[in-house]
Amino acid sequence: MQRLRLKADGRIVELRDGQEFPLAPEMPEPALAMPVMPDATPGETGTLPAVRDLRRRACLTQIEFAARLGVPVETIRNWEQGKRVPRGPARALLAVIAHSPETVFAALATEPEPV
Repeated sequence: MQRLRLKADGRIVELRDGQEFPLAPEMPEPALAMPVMPDATPGETGTLPAVRDLRRRACLTQIEFAARLGVPVETIRNWEQGKRVPRGPARALLAVIAHSPETVFAALATEPEPV
């Protein structure tokens, strides 16, 4: 089973023998960096790819997209309508989905092994 980890900077790495290996070649820093929106208010989208666009590129309904991410469908609706802005881990996950949706959905679909 492939073990993946989402890093704080948005990279996905594979864990093998206690070491981390990037799944995709590292992109230059400016391409990965997203401006911080400290005073984000509902309705602001910043430069994060629109959630609706990400969902449509994946050919998923709001319900399917929410299920794959493990969030309530209301959350997806609020993001798409601009009522709320993804923050923290959700923002990082959406950034990674923008770069490699198949990898993210495959990683989220697998059940973790018992420790």
